[in-house]
Amino acid sequence: MNSISFKNCILFLCFVSLCSSSLVVSLAGDFEILIRVKNAMLDDPNGKLSDWVESADHNCCNWTGVTCDSQNQSVVSIDLSGFSIVGGFPTGFCLIRTLQSLSLADNSFNGTLTYRALSPCSHLHVLNLSNNEFVGQLPDFLPDLDNLRVLDLSINNFTGDIPASFGRLQSLEVLSLVSNLLNGSIPRFLSNLSELTRLELAYNPFKPSPLPQEIGNLSKLEHLFLADTNLIAEIPGSIGKLGSLYNLDLSSNLITGKIPESISELKSIQQIELFNNQLYGELPESLSNLTTLRQFDVSQNNLTGNLLENISALRLQSLNLNDNHFNGEIPQVLALNPNLSELKLFNNSFTGKLPANLGRYSDLEDFDVSTNDFTGELPQYLCHKKKLQRLVAFVNRFSGSLPETLSECSSLNYVRVADNELSGPVPNKLWGLNTSRLELSNNKFEGSISSSISGARGLSGLLINGNKFSGKLPAEICELPEVIEINLSSNQFVGELPSCITELKKLQKLNMQENMFSGEIPSSVSSWTDLTEFNLSRNRLSGEIPPGLGNLPVLTYLDLSDNLLTGGIPMELTKLKLNKFNVSNNRLYGRVPSGFTNAAYLRSLLGNPNLCSPDFKPLPPCSKPKPKPATLYIVVILAICVVILVGSLIWFFKATLFVRKPKRPYKITAFQRVRFTAEDIFPHLTKENLVGSGGSGQVYKVMLKTGEIVAVKRLWGGTQKPETESLFRSEVETLGRVRHGNIVKLLMCCSGEEFRFLVYDYMVNGSLGDVLHREKGGGLLDWPGRFAVAVGAAQGLAYLHHDCVPAIIHRDVKSNNILLDEEMRPRVADFGLAKTLRSEAGEGDVASMSRIAGSYGYIAPEYAYTLKVTEKSDVYSFGVVLMELITGKSPNDSCFGENKNMVKWVTEATLSSLPEEASENKASSTGYTGGLREIIDSRLDRSTCDFEEIEKVLNVALLCTSTLPMNRPSMRRVVELLKDQKFARLGSQ
Repeated sequence: MNSISFKNCILFLCFVSLCSSSLVVSLAGDFEILIRVKNAMLDDPNGKLSDWVESADHNCCNWTGVTCDSQNQSVVSIDLSGFSIVGGFPTGFCLIRTLQSLSLADNSFNGTLTYRALSPCSHLHVLNLSNNEFVGQLPDFLPDLDNLRVLDLSINNFTGDIPASFGRLQSLEVLSLVSNLLNGSIPRFLSNLSELTRLELAYNPFKPSPLPQEIGNLSKLEHLFLADTNLIAEIPGSIGKLGSLYNLDLSSNLITGKIPESISELKSIQQIELFNNQLYGELPESLSNLTTLRQFDVSQNNLTGNLLENISALRLQSLNLNDNHFNGEIPQVLALNPNLSELKLFNNSFTGKLPANLGRYSDLEDFDVSTNDFTGELPQYLCHKKKLQRLVAFVNRFSGSLPETLSECSSLNYVRVADNELSGPVPNKLWGLNTSRLELSNNKFEGSISSSISGARGLSGLLINGNKFSGKLPAEICELPEVIEINLSSNQFVGELPSCITELKKLQKLNMQENMFSGEIPSSVSSWTDLTEFNLSRNRLSGEIPPGLGNLPVLTYLDLSDNLLTGGIPMELTKLKLNKFNVSNNRLYGRVPSGFTNAAYLRSLLGNPNLCSPDFKPLPPCSKPKPKPATLYIVVILAICVVILVGSLIWFFKATLFVRKPKRPYKITAFQRVRFTAEDIFPHLTKENLVGSGGSGQVYKVMLKTGEIVAVKRLWGGTQKPETESLFRSEVETLGRVRHGNIVKLLMCCSGEEFRFLVYDYMVNGSLGDVLHREKGGGLLDWPGRFAVAVGAAQGLAYLHHDCVPAIIHRDVKSNNILLDEEMRPRVADFGLAKTLRSEAGEGDVASMSRIAGSYGYIAPEYAYTLKVTEKSDVYSFGVVLMELITGKSPNDSCFGENKNMVKWVTEATLSSLPEEASENKASSTGYTGGLREIIDSRLDRSTCDFEEIEKVLNVALLCTSTLPMNRPSMRRVVELLKDQKFARLGSQ
């Protein structure tokens, strides 16, 4: 070996020795840093870092969460995600100079994140602190943080603005700030981050602002997630420059305008989410250019027009067009798509027949076309690929029978085809599918319930009312352990009720009225501890009323009327807190328990001639001793006196009638078949019968000679008073043509030059306002009763808005205009300000329009500057009524404080009562139920309160009272939300 080679060898050995020494020193240094950080800065309650312990070799590369470079054994990554670690930001980790990635996601790190804490971290490439508990302002970043590629601070509690230093992170590829409390504006400088591939700012309460036009500069952007960020105005045309974008999500904002044509330039796009905005117009035909598009959701907007054939030809996996104003027929080509798994078209105005081959060529899983105007048969191939899970087609005009192929659809778990014209028998095997809900109501189905229903072990709702089903109820129906609601009403079932039906321990509602059931009511009802509603009326049941019904803890609705029941009314029933009780038209006998001897229950007892009561005069007395002769003589004398007195009164009233008849001609219009005339009304319009007085006139309670009780509204003035004439005509034109169970019935009207009056059904319990605010709340101190009022009133308004042609706006929805009959069922009333939705107001509308449309506390905020009332104004007012039902307070209660009304008070109270995790935009199963208890009417019987249901109603109320009309649901949607048991916090179908 020569001297040069020898020297080179020596130098090489020295270099290797030096590198090894440096490696040992570096590894030892990382080891010491990790030990120090663990001991000083981390709380590890689950012992996830139990292997971070002292060792002789100072090697930390095998520790949990630590990754080292395979060549030089230096620490390059620390990932402690999901370890449930508690502490402040562990700055010490950044002292490891080789560290490139630090992920502390899904823990409980807290405190603020400061510039100083991050200053040692300039060498990081990845910083992930998502889903922790950091608070305060977002940190400023160092100007020399050139290496940072990924910054994820999502799901924390950061507030304020996005600092300007974020715009200088030139190497940043991923920026995620999702689900914080950022309330500044979305800054334009983010468009300077030319390397960005993912920009995620969703679910932050930013100030309302448009999507910056400069967004088009982010040419490498692949994922744009800005849902629920208070975006306004139109989508900028520059969106089309994002040629690499595959996911665009601008959902749940306030975006207006049309979908821009430039969106069709997104050649890489796979998913477009624009739902829950205020978009209008038609779908751009150029969308057909998006051949890579797989998910398209523009639901909950105001879009119109047809679903074009070339758009239907796209190879979409999901197509969501629900809650818009689309119309026309569905192109046949849609059924040829081999990718289609989700199709949601509900709440539109689509017509015609559905493509017959839907489901034949694709793995269709979710199919919802409800609330349209589809006709023809349901497609035969919906479950051809055995993947269909949800079949929802209610409120259409489908006809024919259910597809036989559905009986083999083992994947099917949710069926709702109510309110159609479907007929024929239900396939036997379909009864036995393990669905969670089977809703066939209001069709023309026939045949019997198959014994195979025992296979539906997960069924929670069986609703087949309003059909032609017949035969006996199979005992196998008792084998449904999860069933909550059964409704078999208005069918032709016969035979006895299976005694085993009492084994359905989770049953809450059992409705079997209007059938031909016979035999006795099962007596062993003690297992029905959750039963709230029990209706067997209008059958042929015999035997006695089971006393055990009185021991059911939450039963509030009991109707056994129109049967052949015998025996007495069990005393145990008086223990129930009933908002509906009816045993009329049976063969009951004996003494009525004192709990039912008041006027509210009179009609519920009639038709049982042998019921008696010693002190309830409408019923015959119970066993009186025969009168002695002297007593009988006195009775005869008194009877003669009564006859004379009655005769005198008749003569008097006839004289009064003659005097009070109008001196001039008058016109009578009857809207219902009535057994009285105007002549019978005039004598009773006296001060003694006056029950109310308002700005438009007076209301009288009139008992007619037929025994009927009616309400008469006499308007001030006559033809000489234009405003009276307008109110009269509006009421007559509106109520004269509507027929709905939740709208007050106008019986007749009478008009002359000097007077106007209208005759209605009399509502025994007055108005909802009376019940809630004027110490008449005895009948509505239970939540189920109030909820029933909410649903009924909503149905009445939905009928006006959606089922009347032309549609009708009430324009004065309030609790005082919701009347309650003897069973506390609501009737929307007072249509003096009502207006039809026509393009132009007629001349006759001028007078009524000159009045303020609505009542103080119920008027929608936009009325102050538009002076226009739309159907969304009614929705706002109804939202206030819902708040009244929950709180028991009037809209202008002084307890709200100065410059506050019901809506503002409830909204602030609701927000302040959110649990901490919910207020931090984290999902919570409990929502604000705990705080909700503080705003609920203190008079409500807490044992009847379903707090989840009350929370649902409150959420609907908050939606209805949204400041922007476009954000309010339609009344039809309100009804659906109130009825939907799965409606969660601010949720939708």
